[in-house]
Amino acid sequence: MPPLTPAEIQQAVRAALAEDIGSGDATTLATVPESARAIGLLRAREPLVLAGLELAVAVFRELDAAAQVERRAQDGQRLAAGEAALRISGPARVLLTAERVALNFVQHLSGIATLTARFVAAVQGTGARVLDTRKTMPGWRRFEKYAVACGGGQNHRFGLFDQILIKDNHLVALRDALPNPIAAAVQRARSAFPHLKIEVEADTLEQVRHAAVAGADIILLDNMDVAALCEAVRIVAGRARTEASGGVNLETVRAIAGTGVDFISVGALTHSACAADLGLDFEL
Repeated sequence: MPPLTPAEIQQAVRAALAEDIGSGDATTLATVPESARAIGLLRAREPLVLAGLELAVAVFRELDAAAQVERRAQDGQRLAAGEAALRISGPARVLLTAERVALNFVQHLSGIATLTARFVAAVQGTGARVLDTRKTMPGWRRFEKYAVACGGGQNHRFGLFDQILIKDNHLVALRDALPNPIAAAVQRARSAFPHLKIEVEADTLEQVRHAAVAGADIILLDNMDVAALCEAVRIVAGRARTEASGGVNLETVRAIAGTGVDFISVGALTHSACAADLGLDFEL
């Protein structure tokens, strides 16, 4: 995943600030003098893997270009509880108004990075790689997949345009195609988009055989138990890469990785990661 660009960071930050501030931060404007200054430390309150720091920086700088920012960590770095990622100095009004938006970005993305790192650690030494999916918050895919990469995971296709993935409903739509739906789908996909990799979802071992014979680049082994995964890997015999999907959690992922699959896709990385606990504390 390429680094986040200043333009996409700015666009997201401006939209988030507009949503939160609206016509003005009434509480801060009413209670805090314009002349007041403050120093804030963005700290981890639990062990985590950091992601989204530049979005947080951009939030403060969007409200005050002269805000003094000292980065004490970088995305992808592990932080212990109490460790600071950022020190910000500037008008107290700016820090107070920016606080929640900055935290929303870094808490959500660090939660994804931290969960991803736990899955990556769980399969260490097996050769299997942890993938994300398209199960992302609409409009946030770029940032969420970036956070997966910060946690050591690997990005699957970004969208519908950069890889062929023939799923069960595609095959139902082709149920009468000859010699079988998978062969027909692979042939059509290869003809229409010869530059794209082709992945086929297989629910049964028969479909695994059809996908391997059809020349799929990757075979997605959907909701198979460990015994079936082992047999599927044996059937494929290196003719395609294999990806396990479905029923994957931190308790099952090690056994799944031990079957010899190349990839394990985990939708939970982006759709179920809990926000990491970070806070902005003012120095006295």
